Amino acid sequence: MATKYGAYAGKVMYVDLTTKTYKEYPVNDNDRKLFIGGKVLAARIIHDFVKGPMDPFSPENPIVITTCPLNGTPCPSSARFNVSTISPLTNLLTSSNCGGSFGAQLKKAGLDALIIVGKSEDFIYLDVSEDGIEFKDAEFLRGLTTGAAQELLPKKAGKFVIGPAGENLVKYACVVSDERAAGRGGVGAVFGSKNLKGVIADGKSMAPRYDQDKLTKLVRKWTKDITAHPLTGSQLPKLGTAGLLSTMQQKNLLATKNFKEGQYEGFRDICGEELAEKYLIKNKGCRSCPIQCGRVVEVNGKQVKGPEVEIMGLMGANILNNDLQKIIQWNYELDELGMDTISASGTIAFAMELNEKGIWDSGLEFGKIDNISQVIDDIAYRCGEVADQLANGSRWLSEKYGGKDFCMNAKGMELSAYQPRAAVGQGLGYAVSNRGGCHLNGGYLVVLEGLGLSIDQYTPFGKAALTVMFQDVMESVSAGGNCLFTTYAFFPPFLLNKPNWWLTRLVNKVFPYLGPVIGVANKHSKALKVNISSMLPQPLGITHATGIKMTMGSMMALGARGYNLERLINLRLGLDPKTDTLPKRLSKVLQDPDNKKSKVPIEKMVKQYYKARGWNKDGTIKKRTLKYFNILDLDDISKRPLEEQGERNIIPPKPKKDKKPKAAKKDAPDKAKSANADAKPTNAAPKKPLTEEEKQKRIEEALARKKAKEQANAEKKE
Repeated sequence: MATKYGAYAGKVMYVDLTTKTYKEYPVNDNDRKLFIGGKVLAARIIHDFVKGPMDPFSPENPIVITTCPLNGTPCPSSARFNVSTISPLTNLLTSSNCGGSFGAQLKKAGLDALIIVGKSEDFIYLDVSEDGIEFKDAEFLRGLTTGAAQELLPKKAGKFVIGPAGENLVKYACVVSDERAAGRGGVGAVFGSKNLKGVIADGKSMAPRYDQDKLTKLVRKWTKDITAHPLTGSQLPKLGTAGLLSTMQQKNLLATKNFKEGQYEGFRDICGEELAEKYLIKNKGCRSCPIQCGRVVEVNGKQVKGPEVEIMGLMGANILNNDLQKIIQWNYELDELGMDTISASGTIAFAMELNEKGIWDSGLEFGKIDNISQVIDDIAYRCGEVADQLANGSRWLSEKYGGKDFCMNAKGMELSAYQPRAAVGQGLGYAVSNRGGCHLNGGYLVVLEGLGLSIDQYTPFGKAALTVMFQDVMESVSAGGNCLFTTYAFFPPFLLNKPNWWLTRLVNKVFPYLGPVIGVANKHSKALKVNISSMLPQPLGITHATGIKMTMGSMMALGARGYNLERLINLRLGLDPKTDTLPKRLSKVLQDPDNKKSKVPIEKMVKQYYKARGWNKDGTIKKRTLKYFNILDLDDISKRPLEEQGERNIIPPKPKKDKKPKAAKKDAPDKAKSANADAKPTNAAPKKPLTEEEKQKRIEEALARKKAKEQANAEKKE
């Protein structure tokens, strides 16, 4: 539907892969005003599809790819787009954020969002342009890595593709755009279950901005503030996220030996300083990003994306490995095969401890690294019994073999590299995060507990309200399209430049005691009708780009609206609030025997969190909370009257030429198995990894077909 707001393309498309048809989906300006874009708008759309528990591998499970209003604008670090679906790893709603070029290109193709349902009979990819959507054969891409597949697709297009792991339904498979991954929750496996290799988008549409002059002026100041800040202007450009690892070691925050400890004696060999000194070729960043936190390193003579702090910790300290060259190699392999680095690493560490305790002989051992590359390859292709089981994630393994007390997950999603017993607020975030054990969706309170500020790491006091506030900020910033690093300007530079100054020490001491005040503000966020651009410029960015008036208060309300709506969807999917918890290793066992506070008092903190959120004691949402945030009794978008929808005719794909009938696939099941079952791939991706010769041959054949097609098109034009 057309829109009166700036920065929006004004159209959302609904694609049915089963029938190979598409039509416009009637998202209207009220939806845009309340839900803005990204993961919050995706939750609004998915809300209509979820009536109860849903098999993530069923054709009915929607994939919702959403752009954000700031995508394609000059706002700093505004390339982030979102993909949401029901996760095969958690059986709950997952949203995954990505910084590749695809988001801006999808908007240039004339779409704000793409909803994908059904399952294609053939292996295909979608080609989105201003002229419509084409369903194209992808057999020439089957089995190829994310990098090789993107090489064979049109150069100008934004690409969003899966690798072999997604084709083989690895439950933590990711989707990749350029070298950036929508990593968490197994979205890539849902693509694979639909016989969808990926989506490409290209166009020349430029959504007009509401007030370009004011936006340009804001962008200048915003960029200046980012480049002047000690975190975003110095540390992140210099060391990337890997620079956090040394601080994590110092603060007992570095997950070590499957989270048994918080420090690793070999950390100097795998830290950000070591990466910068010995392996860094140059910096790289997402589109319109002044921070440039990405690392470019070399693997097998090729310049590739370097590792982030998560895999450096989880494939380093957490498995007792101090070989940074190996971590760089594994990071590249996981990206190419299309797997979430965090979940893959966490699952491997858990398998190592199961083996150490004599529970399951996986062949994996702490400190033994010579077989890791082969294991990663085997997981992607589900090759062999051990890899086939590792492909289902750590929670699945714990349910089959035991070890739940030391299975480092929350709601089925593996934890990131921060040891929560030395950052109890981060521990709470892991437990209550809507998508499972995620540091970002959990609020990333560790930035207050050691990575930025240095408030008391072990006190639960005030942490519930702070967690709510930070979750809502991150939710709303994601909806706008900015990288979460742009929120670091929230912290005045003196807090980082002068850590021992009396005022810095006072702020660190007092901050937790602001919890009750922040709690009141969280529940009445709409009343905060101010903007402080030096602290939170995102509301002004959205205002000037779209014409939707945003304040700090309405941004907080946007975040709360999204977070509560995601919770509501999860409750419909069958979420048991008792799963708002942590493994006993983190909540019952002291990390430091001499520090009685070095565990997460999770039961107490969850109760405080429910109260701060405006939820009932049983973890359900109070009616007045739903009403305050405008999500009580939402209508079903798809059932809006036709005159309101402005529905277009369904445009079928071009008729295909008659083909010879294909031979029946052996043992091909009619439907994808339940996510709770022993998931096996339902597609015909190779069970054995392709050799380098086979990969090269397939690429050469595809390039030859591509060249012949381009030549034929050129001859037609002549």
